[in-house]
Amino acid sequence: MGRMEDMLRQLCEEKGSDLHLAAGQPPRMRKKGSLDPMPGAPPLTDAALRALLREIATPEQWASYEAENDLDFAYGIAGVARFRANYLVQEHGAGAVFRIIPEEIQTLADLQLPEAIARFAHLDRGLVLVTGPTGSGKSTTLAAVINEINDSYAKHVLTIEDPVEFVHPNKKSVFSQREVGIHTGGFGPALRAAIREDADVILVGEMRDYETISLALTAAEMGVLVFGTLHTNGAAKTIDRVIDAFPADEQPQARLSLSESLAGVVSQQLLRTADGKGRCAVNEILIRTSGLANVIREGNTPMLLNIIQSGKSIGMQTMDDALMALVQSNRIAAEDAYRKALDKARFEKYAPAE
Repeated sequence: MGRMEDMLRQLCEEKGSDLHLAAGQPPRMRKKGSLDPMPGAPPLTDAALRALLREIATPEQWASYEAENDLDFAYGIAGVARFRANYLVQEHGAGAVFRIIPEEIQTLADLQLPEAIARFAHLDRGLVLVTGPTGSGKSTTLAAVINEINDSYAKHVLTIEDPVEFVHPNKKSVFSQREVGIHTGGFGPALRAAIREDADVILVGEMRDYETISLALTAAEMGVLVFGTLHTNGAAKTIDRVIDAFPADEQPQARLSLSESLAGVVSQQLLRTADGKGRCAVNEILIRTSGLANVIREGNTPMLLNIIQSGKSIGMQTMDDALMALVQSNRIAAEDAYRKALDKARFEKYAPAE
């Protein structure tokens, strides 16, 4: 076993979430949101870091990294964890970030997610978007929803990821997990094929371009339950991002398609818990209603706030309402909620002292 695996094991043992390596810097570990140097670890030279990174890459992966200066892949240590790895080149030489993908998939109950999110697992069709910044736990939330499907239904679940993160065992459902670059040339070709592969559920790891978004919408319109992620904050920005991916002359049709197929949007942030011992997800939730379809068709996204506020009885909630509820239940610190809130005035009494 090489020293790279030792560092990844240490990351797990110390309950970190990410390992950051950069030439000229000591290794750093993210724990409970804070990024700190690993105790006693000296700065890494470019040559030393490249030697470490090469230990766990295949010859083909290393050749790709040297040619492109970027590399994404997943790496597993049996009995420990899987890791999502990103290799890069930065100002002082090589760099890399490793994120833990736990071997055991957490349930919706483990994550203490709202019941409304669990209900998305029991839909027959439609498009469900889970959004938020990098590191907000989107993949963990989606894995829990997919796990709920796996526990409940005999379905064919197809995932298209770059790289494959959570590995789902076949329980009631049958899984086909495809990794971009290894099992398929891209999200677009894999989605085209998925429509012909009798998939009941499709997970699209990232809806990053027109082709992927268009095909995901098509699959949802054809009766498939499609889950996808976007790096957007809030339901309104998510809907605008989907429509803006289309050329101007196709946007009216895209609005119609989205209005008919969108089942819900979950926007997520990850905050430290009040006791400092972990992190918890905070979710804005939008659920399909007849009013939502009209708002999307008309392009009136400012009305989404009213839709969410009037849908509290079926589990909808704004991000600020979710933050306030977690403050009142003492799950997150009031100052952290103030920093993340959109309506600062509502949280003013929680503002940190100057």
